[in-house]
Order: sequence, then structure tokens, then C-alpha cells
Amino acid sequence: MTVLEDYLPIFTGKTLEELHTILARYPNKQAALLPTLWIAQRERGWISDRTMAEVAEVLGVTPAYVKGVVTFYTMYHQHPVGKNFVQVCTTSPCNIRGAEGVVKAFLEQTGAGDAGATSQDGKWTIVEVECLGACGFATPVLVNDDFLENVTPEKVPEIVKKYR
Repeated sequence: MTVLEDYLPIFTGKTLEELHTILARYPNKQAALLPTLWIAQRERGWISDRTMAEVAEVLGVTPAYVKGVVTFYTMYHQHPVGKNFVQVCTTSPCNIRGAEGVVKAFLEQTGAGDAGATSQDGKWTIVEVECLGACGFATPVLVNDDFLENVTPEKVPEIVKKYR
């Protein structure tokens, strides 16, 4: 996203129709905050302060309220991330099954460098997460919205190839 794109309204055309559909499901606009943020993040790739202000305006809440929600939930990006956002569970059960090696393999295969950083080509951001709720399928990985089970360092090159 360019800086100019952050100044263009998100909720126009199809996204405005989508917002109206979502608003019809809830008793009040404030209750639709999470799905409205998902729309904004899908369209922009992350949630900037300007985006938070726009979401606040369409829902009739304060920007501070929206920021409180965005900063509470780790699923909302508060800075630009790569086209492929990779979350690797590194909780104790996953670490026992080699999660650190999975993280290292992703960093090496994508050129992201460090966990939390984005690769120079803008395609990859790799992060460690506390739990993906799949201890029986360690090491679980979430690539964008795709949930992958039993990931090992040896499987990472093929996964990266799939998403290139």
C-alpha cells in the first residue's frame, strides 16, 4: 500500500455493500467492529491510525475505542506486513517438536531475516505466536488464512514454493 492509498476511503462500492451486509447482522454498529476491521485490513494490508479513524467514523465510535481493540488483538497488523503473513506456533509442545527449526527455515527460505521483519521483496513476514490451538498437530503454521499441521523444517521449502 502506498501512502496515498491510506488517504482513499475504504468503504466505497463493494466494500460499502459488504459493510452494510455485516451491519444488518448486529444489534448496533459498535458490535460490528471486528468484522469491519477485517475488511479494512484485507483492503489495506494493515490498520493505520487513519484507517482506525475511518472505521470509527463508519461505526459511530471513537478512534480511541477502535485503537484499543486493534492493539488488544494480535490478528490486526499495526504496521505493513508481507503478502504472506506466516505465524509459527512456538509454545512449549511445539518447541519440543522443533518449532524453532521451523521458524529458522522460514526465515532462511523467505529472506525475511528476523522474526517480525518483512522480506525485502515485501512478500513474507514471519512471526512466532504463542499458540495456534493445535498442540496435537505440532508444529502448526498459519500462512495468511491457511492452517498447516505437522510442519517440519524439511517441509518449509515446499510450503514457501507454494505461496511464492
